[in-house]
Amino acid sequence: MEPRSALNSSKLPFAASLQDLISQLHRVFEADHINVEYVHELLSSYNSNPKEWQQFAKFDRHRYTRNLVDEGNGKFNLMILCWSEGQGSSIHDHADSHCFMKVLAGTLKEVRFSWPRMEDGAEAPMVKNGETELQLNTVAYINDSLGLHRVENPSHCEPAVSLHLYCPPFDECSMFDQRTGHRSKSKVTFWSKYGQRTPFVITPSQPEQYENN
Repeated sequence: MEPRSALNSSKLPFAASLQDLISQLHRVFEADHINVEYVHELLSSYNSNPKEWQQFAKFDRHRYTRNLVDEGNGKFNLMILCWSEGQGSSIHDHADSHCFMKVLAGTLKEVRFSWPRMEDGAEAPMVKNGETELQLNTVAYINDSLGLHRVENPSHCEPAVSLHLYCPPFDECSMFDQRTGHRSKSKVTFWSKYGQRTPFVITPSQPEQYENN
């Protein structure tokens, strides 16, 4: 992806609906080089409409859910994450992918951390370097060069929904223990695909931890 750069205001993207957004993302990701700021602006231009995404919004009272909306011809994954009251993710990386996140309903809190410095194998608490409250239609961006993050729904009375784009797609990432900086691998799974439930199965041959990132 190309670095963020100033966009010509006369050429700012606009997505009139979720389907329009998906169609434009497919066109954007046909190119070999993608401008991060352009994708950010395109996602920002979409005004959340629950009627357009509620078919993908599947909640689980025990954990937040990742619900696949579009596979982006192998170039990206677009998904909707659903957060019941108080639910949140582990601290995690993004497997060298670009991560865009847009709030579709409710409010989310993003907490960013520096990468742990495990010198000589010594454990130490992770260093928090930022905290942002993300309101409706806000778009956030992160990649591994910017650090790690944790996302959570801070509300105890309202659910939250967010739209996530990962480029390139990945099925495994690293999770981190905030107290020690210890790193562990995690398989990432989908609660549903295209609005249909996908059974969550762990077999003895899959000892890794599983995470809805």
